[in-house]
Amino acid sequence: MKRHARILRQSGTPCGKAIAVAMLCLGSLLGRALAQGGELRLCLRNEPKTFDPLKVEDDASGQIRYLTGGVLVRVNRQTQELEPELALSWKVSKDGRQISFRLRSGISFSDGTAFTAEDVGYTVQQLMDPALHSATGDAFRSGTGKVETKVISPTQISIRFPAQVAGLDRLFDQVAILSERSSKKEMAVLGPFMVADYKPGASVLLKRNPNYWKTDEQGRKLPYLDSIRLDIQRNGDIEMLRFKRGELDLINVLDADYFDKLAATSPQLVHDAGPSLDSEQLWFNQVAKSPIPVYKKNWFRSATFRRAISQAINREDLSRVVFHGHAQPAAGPFSPANKFWFNSNLKPQAYSPDTALKELQADGFRMENGALKDKDGNEVVFSIITNSGSKMRERMAVLIQDDLQKIGIHVNVVTLDFPSLGERMTQTFDYEAIILGLTNVDLDPNGEMNVWLSSSDNHQWNPQQKAPETPWEAEIDRLMRAQASTSEPKKRKEAFDRVQEIVVEQEPFIFLINKNALSAVSTTVHGAAPVILSPQTFWNAERLTVAPQ
Repeated sequence: MKRHARILRQSGTPCGKAIAVAMLCLGSLLGRALAQGGELRLCLRNEPKTFDPLKVEDDASGQIRYLTGGVLVRVNRQTQELEPELALSWKVSKDGRQISFRLRSGISFSDGTAFTAEDVGYTVQQLMDPALHSATGDAFRSGTGKVETKVISPTQISIRFPAQVAGLDRLFDQVAILSERSSKKEMAVLGPFMVADYKPGASVLLKRNPNYWKTDEQGRKLPYLDSIRLDIQRNGDIEMLRFKRGELDLINVLDADYFDKLAATSPQLVHDAGPSLDSEQLWFNQVAKSPIPVYKKNWFRSATFRRAISQAINREDLSRVVFHGHAQPAAGPFSPANKFWFNSNLKPQAYSPDTALKELQADGFRMENGALKDKDGNEVVFSIITNSGSKMRERMAVLIQDDLQKIGIHVNVVTLDFPSLGERMTQTFDYEAIILGLTNVDLDPNGEMNVWLSSSDNHQWNPQQKAPETPWEAEIDRLMRAQASTSEPKKRKEAFDRVQEIVVEQEPFIFLINKNALSAVSTTVHGAAPVILSPQTFWNAERLTVAPQ
């Protein structure tokens, strides 16, 4: 059963009929007032890399896409059910290769350009163009071949894929429709908000889309808000200070430290929605062309070395010390919160530095004067990079540094601003190890095709492989495509269970913890109901209201 935090509401007992009537009238007037105007203020932890919804790979860009992009269908973040949006209805063929949509009519993009089936066809063709390297498009790649789109009428379209795509309809939750004809390109949107202003390094201002098609149950146009201000703020201390001052209305993802401190003084502001789908992990650079010494590449490409590192990390300490109990040791790629897809046979790696050292020694490593050396006499020293401003990752890195020192490994902890880290991670490959997290936006494993396919840009330890460089990566490619190309839940589950087992055996990602979905919401925000799926606090932004302070 999914657990959802609820905002506490105060209630009183009326002292008479006149008071009751007055309260009802006041409530009605207040409801109308709250439904009009206002600005929601929150922070992005990093600079958005793109406003093109088809090129989204980072969390900041993904949040903007969620608020501005119009989609054919939407997974309700609270019920986790698929609901109609721009599409009135849809049908998936029995072979799982084709989906047909019947679209709403009379809808326009934010710039006034009419929305038709031609825009859907254009978006799909752009999305599936291999030259685009779209992480969103990767989720649809269950087989090779061309995607065919057939516009039947301005409100009807069919899309046929070269192979069966499991869970095909749910994947369109992430596909924001572009205009084929607008001169504003991706800045013409169909979602509730549109980008009005962007100051690099400072803020993104979203304003109400005047052409948004939705209304509420009383016929009032949505969204209620006039605007959403997204300040770019990497420093969690500053974000928390501004929230306490009333300068921010919510914190979408709250670190455990801040959660506990705020809960002690203002428990009505914090929300723990329970175990999330997100993970934190460590990985080593296995890119052949990376500018690191060959002997270090040999360590990092060794499954024995990676497993030993994993065994030497005390995940219980990470959960207890860094997250104050608001996290659990990770067992693998999927969180146990994902009830169906999690492989329940997997357990978190037991902390055993003695076993780790024995395995390394059996592989030719040896201890000399408290330092671990490889068979050629190279001392085992490497650096772990993480993003500056994330206290929890910095603390995890320091605890891992202490753990590995116990088996003679010296670790340097380095923090970088996110753009610099991203450049090393995706362009120069000038790093040795990284600690970061994965944000899951869907329960289905197809949402992670862009991580596990060896050809993907987000296959972080060794991306964009022309062909799988290891047998186990080739097997993961095969299994991911196999589970994506059948509609039988049992077969899909068997295939993805095996993917999870291979990942645990090979440890390309050393999964550390699964954290709880922690957030903070001001009492001035009405309608918020934090959940475990991203975006946790503003998934229903079009219906949120902000009362004057």
